[in-house]
Amino acid sequence: MNKNNHCPLHYTMNLIGNKWKPLLLFHLLEQPLRSGVLQKQTGEISNKMFTQSVRELERDGLIERKVFATVPPKVEYSLSAKGRSLESILRSLDAWGAEHNTL
Repeated sequence: MNKNNHCPLHYTMNLIGNKWKPLLLFHLLEQPLRSGVLQKQTGEISNKMFTQSVRELERDGLIERKVFATVPPKVEYSLSAKGRSLESILRSLDAWGAEHNTL
């Protein structure tokens, strides 16, 4: 990535621009979700891609990870304030897909 590139869209796409990140964020709009539930709701995501995506989203401050000290361990993800600020974008993408999906 070119460090001199100050394009706002480039910044945004670096944060959420892969196949899975917008879906993960979208599923967290309603409520925090346990790790397994979030992965199932996302569909065909592999364990490796799920782990990589949530780690990157957490690193970038879009989601928060809460670990409960239980046996077995329980992990729950929720949107941060920064992640919540993407709500209108995610809902617009969902509405656009509903309108234009011809499958």
